[in-house]
Amino acid sequence: MSEPRSDEVRQPIPEWAVAARPGARVGHTVEHHAEIGSTNDQARAALAGPGGDGMAVVADRQLAGRGRMGRSWLSPAGTNLLLSVGLRLDLPIDRAWWLAAAAALAVREATASAAQLAVRWPNDMVTSDGLKVAGLLTETQVEKERVVGAVIGIGINVNWRRSAMPPDIAPGATSLADLAGEPVDRLDLLTNLLAALDGEIRQVEAGVSPQERFQAASWLTGRAIEVETPAGRLIGVAGEIADNGGLILDGPTLRTTVSVGEVIRVHPQAASA
Repeated sequence: MSEPRSDEVRQPIPEWAVAARPGARVGHTVEHHAEIGSTNDQARAALAGPGGDGMAVVADRQLAGRGRMGRSWLSPAGTNLLLSVGLRLDLPIDRAWWLAAAAALAVREATASAAQLAVRWPNDMVTSDGLKVAGLLTETQVEKERVVGAVIGIGINVNWRRSAMPPDIAPGATSLADLAGEPVDRLDLLTNLLAALDGEIRQVEAGVSPQERFQAASWLTGRAIEVETPAGRLIGVAGEIADNGGLILDGPTLRTTVSVGEVIRVHPQAASA
């Protein structure tokens, strides 16, 4: 894990429980850890007990934080917002991707006062010039073609200044503090995020698709990209989000939908105006 520099903005640990929303679907309880292995693992374990459904797990530092494809999630202690929420659900399996879309839209709403973020399919939140500010990791439990449980993990660069990030991260990332030009209160951000996520999950459970809003928030649309998939690398122009949550890709000879993949390159010269 990367430790913050001495000149990095640091905030005292807030009383995270103040952000709890008693009676809400999401965030009725906030469990804070100064240090933990993984908030996703803790939220999943909490689902087995009373009160775990919808509980938010927040940490100042993760020792085993992870992103998609088994990557590590780097974050200095006490600087960013690291959050996981476990949910008991009953959704058709073809709506599993709605959960990730709901999380992305909630992050977008909660951070709007500091930055206008877009979705970089499948799981990143970025600035208008493509710098990563947040990442999402949704892990689901499926039984008999139904999603019966999920853990939504969210990591947001809040007060981790770009100037303090490691050289291998800084060129492609930034933080809310850099974008806002001043430190961002993590407790206020958590409060807003839990409220936004609560609203999004309620819509998902009511059968309201987030597809249209998710598409409107897409950063990749119209950009020439390269995508690594289990079947190999694909090249084309990113189109809309498909009904299954995949990315429609217009290639040199055909149109395809990428359901599982990683965007490994975006060609700036082909970016839409």
